[in-house]
Amino acid sequence: QVQLVESGGGSVQAGGSLRLSCVASGVTYATIGWFRQAPGKEREGVASLRTNYVDTYYGDSVKGRFTISRDNTKNTVYLQMNSLKPEDTGMYYCAADNFNLVGDRMLLARTYKYWGQGTQVTVSS
Repeated sequence: QVQLVESGGGSVQAGGSLRLSCVASGVTYATIGWFRQAPGKEREGVASLRTNYVDTYYGDSVKGRFTISRDNTKNTVYLQMNSLKPEDTGMYYCAADNFNLVGDRMLLARTYKYWGQGTQVTVSS
């Protein structure tokens, strides 16, 4: 059974930091990423990692502030979020796929097969 379990969300003031974790089990993935969704908005790709090539891909709104990384020994993917802004508020989801996604597809939600339940991030001004 495939499981992606996110944790680490919470409430923080603007300028603060959070680190999200996603523990994956029951799946051998080639691409894994983080997405977020604010109320009334579409799901947005935040960051993605291709395991075979160790490529990373970031959405324009988070470049330079967020970092995606992976700890193979713990089957865990992290999203370090620094300099948080109120517009970063939303439900953050971990997603994985069996294929090596390329370019913009790394941040396209519909290309991912497996999803976690999400963790809420709230940034206050």
